[in-house]
Order: sequence, then structure tokens, then C-alpha cells
Amino acid sequence: MKVPKETRSRAKKLYELIEHHRKLYHEFDSPKLSDEAYDALVQELINLEMEYAELRSADSPTHRIGGAPLESFKKVAHSVAQWSFDNAFDASDIADWEERMIRYLLREQGKEVKKMSFCAEHKIDGLKVILTYKDGIFVAGATRGDGIVGEDVTVNLKTIESIPLRLSQAIDCIVVGEVWLPKKELVRINEERAVQGEVLFANARNVAAGTLRQLDPKIVRSRKLNCFVYDIDFFDGKKTSFSMPDTQERELKLLQKLGFNVNDTYTVCSTLEEVERYYKKWSAGRQALPYGVDGVVLKVNERVLQLALGYTAKSPRFGIAYKFPAVQTTTVVLDIVLQVGRTGVLTPVANLRPVLIDGSTVSRATLHNEDEIKRLDVRVGDTVILQKAGDVIPDIVEVLKDLRPKNSKAFLFPSYVALCGGDGSIERIPGQSAYRCVNKNSGAQLQRKFEYFVSKKAFAIDGLGKKIIEQLMDVGP
Repeated sequence: MKVPKETRSRAKKLYELIEHHRKLYHEFDSPKLSDEAYDALVQELINLEMEYAELRSADSPTHRIGGAPLESFKKVAHSVAQWSFDNAFDASDIADWEERMIRYLLREQGKEVKKMSFCAEHKIDGLKVILTYKDGIFVAGATRGDGIVGEDVTVNLKTIESIPLRLSQAIDCIVVGEVWLPKKELVRINEERAVQGEVLFANARNVAAGTLRQLDPKIVRSRKLNCFVYDIDFFDGKKTSFSMPDTQERELKLLQKLGFNVNDTYTVCSTLEEVERYYKKWSAGRQALPYGVDGVVLKVNERVLQLALGYTAKSPRFGIAYKFPAVQTTTVVLDIVLQVGRTGVLTPVANLRPVLIDGSTVSRATLHNEDEIKRLDVRVGDTVILQKAGDVIPDIVEVLKDLRPKNSKAFLFPSYVALCGGDGSIERIPGQSAYRCVNKNSGAQLQRKFEYFVSKKAFAIDGLGKKIIEQLMDVGP
């Protein structure tokens, strides 16, 4: 059926308007239309394309709606191998990395480096994807997989509004990005799941990864995933004036010009001192970001040095992931003991294999009460997930039962606790899942009372803390 001139003109204007508002939303963070109005424009274009097949094109925004559910994902071999970065955890690790690069360039390349700068970018906590464009049109998208072979998730990626289906230039390129779920979207999804009685999602990264592997593209679109693009693996500018940039900073600027959504929090650092300032700024400020970020990615800014440094068997020498202090990690429960409080209440505490979390070494975690121990089913010898938020005492949030040793036994509250003094008797507090000492004057309980008395919550006596109280109690009257 021949397309009327007015209809063709209307379809063209709809396409241009939809693209305009997509860019306002994703590239400039300045939406001018509500989601409902935007969807109405897309639906009108869908109706025209359904009536006139000639109006359909590979880069039409109607592809973002998603078609019928897929049966499975095809495996695809990457034309450019995908690498993962080595990790650094403190400033000394970064200094060692810089020194290794300088030594390598001198030894292997005979180059004495006079200038080396670093492009610092947020390490987004999402799922890595590889996007392929031919003549400026998005033709394929895949997950990283094992770095050699990934999964073809092209259909699902087309539903993500921040991924352009047509670039501003008719070039060929392969780019790398990170798909992520906005924090507010995780809240919305979990609110819906709570109403439906479904298990809540634990974190945004897992939802992003699971969503991108959904076989139904409509589900993918409904979750409003986002994507930042940060690297060019292959570039052919063809007849345009564009060419592969000579620095990582210019590479990011080129990606923006082509129409990709680039995280604009990046900066170029001339020294490791500047790197550390950037790292500390975002380590402290990450909670206010709309996406999850677990560190800073550092790359040598100069492309000529990147090429000279090359790769090890698994990682680029010119890049490293400077991880933020962990707020969640794993460790092993060495013992479960009872601690007497100033009111005589017994609190179960897990003695842990020491582990670094959120910048400090942790060897103990409270288990709160008997009900919490039963809920977690935590036992001596268990491998557990430990979580810390700010200055809050670490909590055990999950037991990895697949790693549980054989013959482990559930923890039971004893009938006798020596710390309680007297005959060591304990009793359950009526209406609670907690126990307390029957004797109210044990040495342990008196020590806790003194500790509270001198603490900031009470008389705030400077220079008199827990260790001195303990020494005084040992000396006696």
C-alpha cells in the first residue's frame, strides 16, 4: 500500500520528536514530556508502521517496545576480546600500579615516561554490554560472557531508551558500556513485589543482570534500565571527519557527540594525589548518586601509552579498578559466644575470621537474640555474608549453606553461663526471645555498668574507657 504524503510526513516528524525527547531525558537529564505523553507518541508511530510496512526502519524507536518473548539467547563470539580490570584497594596499590607501568615501558618498550595522566571514571555496579553499529545503526548487542563468547541480547537492549538506535554519524564502531538499574526503580519494583507477596530483590545490580536476560522484552522495557557507554573497541569513521581519539578523555567526548549516554562525572588527573582526592570525594558521596557505584576506574589517559602497555593474560596494564571500601563481604564464624550487658541481658556474638570491611578490620558481629540465630540458622564453621553501613555494627545477613561443614550443629542457649556469676543461672525474659542472668551483681555486669557510666551517653569522662575499666576490675577493690 502506497504511503500518503501526509502520513509519511507525520511519521518523520514523530520519529524526530521522539528522538529529541529521548535525548533530552537521557543525555541532558532535562525531560520536557511525561512518560505517558512520550509513550503515546511512540504508540502513534507503531500504529503507522503497522499500517504501512514501508515506514518501518532498523532504527525506529518502535523497536524499543519489544516483540514476542524469545525462546533462548544465542551465543555470540566477540570480535574484540573483552577484559576485566585488576583491583586496587588503597593508595599504595595505586602507587604500585603506576610504578609497574613505568618499569614495563622502560624495560619492554625502551620508553622513559615523562608525562602520564589518568582518566578517572565511576565504576558502575551493573552489567557490561558490547554494542555494535554499522553505518551508524545499532545492529547487535551482547553480554560480556567469558570475554570471548557472550549472549546475544540485542532485542532486550533495544528497549533501553538511553541506547541510541541511530548515531549522529554513519560510522562503524563497537562500543562498551554498563547497563544499570536506577535506585528509585529498584524501590518501585520491590514495592510492587511486596504487594504481590513476592520475594524482594536484594540489590539493583542483580536486577539489572537478571532483567537483561529476561526472555520477554516487554518485561525488560517495563523496568526502565539505563546504560552508560565508556569505551570504543573498534572505530571506522568512513567518510566522516571523525577518527579514533588520542586520549581517553577525548574518547568520552566523541561518544557523547555520537549520541551515547556518557557519565559526565569523569575527570583527568595529572598526579596520584589528584586521583586520591577524586576517589575520596566519590567514596563519601556515592550514596547520593542515582546508580550504584563500587569504585573508580582509572585508565592511562594517553592512548599511545595504552597501546604500548598492552595487556596481561587477563587484564589491561593501563587500567585498574580502585575499589571503594567494602560494605559487604564474606567470612567464617569461628565461634558463637554470649556477652553480658549492663542490665544482665545476654547477647549472642559471632567471633569471626578477621576481615576488612568499609575500611576497618572486623572480627565480631552481633547476632541480637535467639530468634535471629534461628532465622539465619547460623552455626559455628559457617561461611556468612557480613554487611556494614557507615558506623553501624556489622550484621550477618546471610549464611552460605552450600559451604557449611559436615556435622555442624545448631546453636542452643545454655542453661548455665559462667559470666553471670553465682551459680551461672539464666532465665528467659517474659514475652521476649532474650535471656538474662539471674544474678544481678556479676563482675561482667558491673563492668558493663561502669563502661556505660563513663561513656559519652552518660558522664562522658575523657580518658576513661573500656580498657582502663577492665584493668581496674581486674585489680579489684
